[in-house]
Amino acid sequence: MNDFVGSKYASPPHENMEKFKGFTDSETFTQLPDSFFHHLLREIKDADELKVTAYFLWRIEFMDGPFRALCQSDFESDLLGLSVEEITSGLEKAVQRGSLIRSQHEADVFYFLNSARGRVAAEAFAQGDWRASAQIKSAPMERLNVFTLYEENIGPLTPLIADALKDAEETYSEKWVADAINEAVINNARNLKYISTILKNWKEKGRGKKQNRRDDQKVSPSLERKIEQLRKRSS
Repeated sequence: MNDFVGSKYASPPHENMEKFKGFTDSETFTQLPDSFFHHLLREIKDADELKVTAYFLWRIEFMDGPFRALCQSDFESDLLGLSVEEITSGLEKAVQRGSLIRSQHEADVFYFLNSARGRVAAEAFAQGDWRASAQIKSAPMERLNVFTLYEENIGPLTPLIADALKDAEETYSEKWVADAINEAVINNARNLKYISTILKNWKEKGRGKKQNRRDDQKVSPSLERKIEQLRKRSS
């Protein structure tokens, strides 16, 4: 029988299952290798192994630079819903299967993706070539986008506004839209019409010294950090 949410046909939730509220229009998606779906998703039977593998693929998507690896302490127990022992077991099985590579240099141990680039990086780390890079830990973070910036700093994100932001991003660039949102916050003109006007003026008249001076004005540190991350991604 088909399930219809909110109707008498909906199946009762399983015991102890936490209800998922659904995906939002403002979030982005993490790319996963096709091999994950073609092979690993079918072959992995152990939940611990599946969780650490999916988590690893998600985390390295947000890493900059050539050193894309995690140590065991990078796998967050609370987020994964796993104990330290279960994470250890999942990683061991992922290494045995060959989806991840375990590389060690002296007392340091890191896990790399078993790809051509990952194998080269794992070998270089084992030889001590990238030990300095290994000291840089990348904190997990949600991928930022203009939809998130708008929703957090301007107002609710309706389907029409989401479409308008997507069009603006394609027309002007993600960096410009992020900067326009920043300008709207600085001038306390938090609406899409003001943002669109800014973008149009920048395109027609250019972004000169006046804009540079406005960019130096301070907004919330959180918004500044997020805009800077978007600028680096767009550069």
